[in-house]
Amino acid sequence: MPTLFDPTHAGDLQLANRIVMAPLTRNRSPNAIPPDIAQTYYAQRASAGLLITEATAISQQGQGYSDVPGLYGTEQLDSWKKVTQAVHDKGGKIVVQLWHVGRVSHTDLQPDGGKPVAPSAITAKTKTVLIKDGVPAFVDTSAPRALDAGEIPGIVHSFQAAARNAVETAGFDGVEIHGANGYLLDQFLKDGSNKRTDDYGGSIENRARLLLEIVRGIAGDIGGGKTGIRLSPVTPANDASDSDPQPLFEYVVKQLATLNLAYVHIIEGATGGPRVIDDRPFDYAALKAAYRTAGGKGAWMVNNGYDKALAEKAVADGADLVAFGRPYIANPDLVERLKANAPLNTPDKATFYGGREKGYTDYPTLA
Repeated sequence: MPTLFDPTHAGDLQLANRIVMAPLTRNRSPNAIPPDIAQTYYAQRASAGLLITEATAISQQGQGYSDVPGLYGTEQLDSWKKVTQAVHDKGGKIVVQLWHVGRVSHTDLQPDGGKPVAPSAITAKTKTVLIKDGVPAFVDTSAPRALDAGEIPGIVHSFQAAARNAVETAGFDGVEIHGANGYLLDQFLKDGSNKRTDDYGGSIENRARLLLEIVRGIAGDIGGGKTGIRLSPVTPANDASDSDPQPLFEYVVKQLATLNLAYVHIIEGATGGPRVIDDRPFDYAALKAAYRTAGGKGAWMVNNGYDKALAEKAVADGADLVAFGRPYIANPDLVERLKANAPLNTPDKATFYGGREKGYTDYPTLA
């Protein structure tokens, strides 16, 4: 029977174990450029089978929070190249999460102070983070405008360009497309935020169109075996909702099954919250079965609130990879701690967002 600590693979990626560091936004990249300390941060955690970077904007329009990194400028790519080299020097594997936040943004962050974009002009009932004079503050998101149909091919091209930049220039082992947590692609998927009447709204097939165009484009450019995707069927994060998510997401994964992806990354329940939401039932076993029955061979990654015991059970029940989020903030050597049944450091919530080394690279290891 496989264990958490056995080597495995996800598409083209050969992994030392089944433990994944989930994406963790840390707001430490002024001017959207990863700082030098990011090299230390990620290298410290390179014993994970796979590192997924913090969400990284594909364009300035795609940015929704202060001091998050990007993949659209030369300085950004140069900085990321140092990060990937540091991880590879430690024997690790790292992919970058490609992000367009859509309506979860603020005019202060948008080009020329413009409105954020969305499938429909519906303001998200959520907050974003603005950092001024080094102090992070949570503020309401700005009212968005609906994307014109003629703008949508540009979104697709921006995702593809970011993926090519990531692999060909910055040295990443692959990419993860962020289709979760109420950001742009999830906004198109879910009928709570998508009220369009054109080819990108209405039916399940239409609402899934943008996500699938992006995945197909990226897989065609860099190879499906280097492409992963993250989905969150029922999370309420960032005001995300769908009236009937089971058939929606089963349709999506059936389409993904034909693309020979590296992995499908599923957030179970509420992102960073309960794994079961009473008023949002969802059958994750049926979702996985729909993917496998349709021919999907990518690794199946599970995420949300996993500890060692729950992760071991998930692997025994057929999960290929288990992603850990907040435990990785305070435990750079999480693999070693789980293997040794050692106690975990407690993360300092006051240093999650913004700042420098404190709460970022200064947590102790067992050694």
